[in-house]
Amino acid sequence: MLTLNIGSPSAERAHRQLAWLATRHEDVLVLTETRSSDGCRHLADAFRTAGYAVLYPKPGPTEYGVMVVSKLPVQVDPIGELLSFLPNRVTGALISTQMGLIRVLGTYVPSRDATADKTERKRRWLSEFSSTLAAGGLSDAGVHTVLLGDLNVIEPDHDPVYSTFRWFEYDFYRGLTDRHDLVDAYRHLNPDRVEHSWLGRTGDGYRYDHAHCSKELAAELVDCEYVHEPRTTRLTDHSGLSVQFACGAGTRLDTYDPFEAASPPTLF
Repeated sequence: MLTLNIGSPSAERAHRQLAWLATRHEDVLVLTETRSSDGCRHLADAFRTAGYAVLYPKPGPTEYGVMVVSKLPVQVDPIGELLSFLPNRVTGALISTQMGLIRVLGTYVPSRDATADKTERKRRWLSEFSSTLAAGGLSDAGVHTVLLGDLNVIEPDHDPVYSTFRWFEYDFYRGLTDRHDLVDAYRHLNPDRVEHSWLGRTGDGYRYDHAHCSKELAAELVDCEYVHEPRTTRLTDHSGLSVQFACGAGTRLDTYDPFEAASPPTLF
């Protein structure tokens, strides 16, 4: 699986992102910071034309969402219907594997600044999302979970330390393990490594993009690494995060190169 914040791309930048994504080996792509835009529609249309399963709940005109693209058949997970506040910030997919059913929850947590309105907006969303996860039965027998995306939170012992993050942001991160029994996949394989997926204007690094999985899947982890190429080549301002499990995939769709399937984007 690969998660990447695509930064609400224009049609031209989406076409360049598509060229890069078409080279990736991952079976499932979780693309965050999508919008109801020409660029995001270009990506969705290209992948659908190439035979991929695409879940692209379109957010409102001023809102953001998540797109899930898969080489494997998917069912829609109902989590978006259970979340009452900014429901398009999470897209859920159920995928059959040789290990059983896996629930993939692509997530784009709202960002904030120092204003009271945006701080409360983020606090409310994190609280309601955590409650929805608890009510949604992440620990259902036979269903394993991978939650991945741009969480816009950092771990409590993040290097470097930042004083701008609030208690509710750290509580959400801790709660993924303490309340929902999910394992930080990157930390599971890299206990001490310092890595960042987004850089501020002053060059300060933040590990915003995460993948958490159920304990059974953590035992199947083969690799979890940040892929910096899309950030360093300015396809977007985030690095991707790639996660590989040992469990085999189930039925595969008949897919082909989505870049070849795409018509050139309309720029004017």
